[in-house]
Amino acid sequence: MTVDPSRFGKVAVLLGGRSAEREVSLKSGHAVLDALRRRGVDAHPVDPQTEPLEGLVGGGFQRAFIVLHGRGGEDGTMQGALETIGLPYTGSGVLGSALGMDKYRCKLLWRACGLPTADFTLLRSAADLAAAEALGFPLMIKPAREGSSIGMAKVEDRSGLAAAFAEAAGFDALVLAERWIRGAEYTCAVLGTKALPLIKLETPRAFYDYEAKYRSDSTRYLCPCGLSPADEAQMQDLALEAFRSVGAAGWGRVDIMVEPELGPQLLEINTVPGMTDHSLVPMAARASGLGFDDLVWNILETTLDLA
Repeated sequence: MTVDPSRFGKVAVLLGGRSAEREVSLKSGHAVLDALRRRGVDAHPVDPQTEPLEGLVGGGFQRAFIVLHGRGGEDGTMQGALETIGLPYTGSGVLGSALGMDKYRCKLLWRACGLPTADFTLLRSAADLAAAEALGFPLMIKPAREGSSIGMAKVEDRSGLAAAFAEAAGFDALVLAERWIRGAEYTCAVLGTKALPLIKLETPRAFYDYEAKYRSDSTRYLCPCGLSPADEAQMQDLALEAFRSVGAAGWGRVDIMVEPELGPQLLEINTVPGMTDHSLVPMAARASGLGFDDLVWNILETTLDLA
């Protein structure tokens, strides 16, 4: 049964924010805003960087569509604030958001659950670099609590390790060193309790970095992904298990690489994925027969159960 747009009431589309992913969030947020308005929803942009959250209480809003990427919006902070004022919102709750944003603790949890993920260690200072070397080169160095591949670098040997650590530490006091995974990269979007078709990512760059994600036209997105139906179903089941294990809900994305010898290795989870013209969740939704406006509508519908 089709929901009357008036049932949603006045909707705040939270976008922009203060994180390093502000630029992407603004693009995603305005795409979501336009989609909701096309469907007759009374949606309004709210940028926490310029508008105090008190406005959500006094402004007559009845729910929020969170399109804030990175810290302050995707890490449980905004979710906690909305819980406090009793405003239903899209996506994962406080716990799922916090664990999804923290790559180190997310991998600890996956490892404890017996889910496959590459060997890793946490770097708090230059004194910990020896632990990273013990993993063996090459390595992936990344801020533990950033998204969009910000601050990430591939390190081939000891000579580049200190510089990569310093770069990542400029974004976060916690830095993750991860054994480099050689293999094909896939992503699995999750909508509700369903895994959408996998997308295989191919880039001529060293890895799927910020440039490849948002600016480059050389990145290839393959959907169908080329796996057999049985292998794709197995990867979808793994993605759903990884998603549920951290307490994520509503919608999101799980990134996976497949090593020829070891099989699928979980990379990370995104609880507020991008919604731009280069973004992967809308691409997977289209492959399943769901257009962008319908995708946005379906995500907003999940808030009706929370009111």
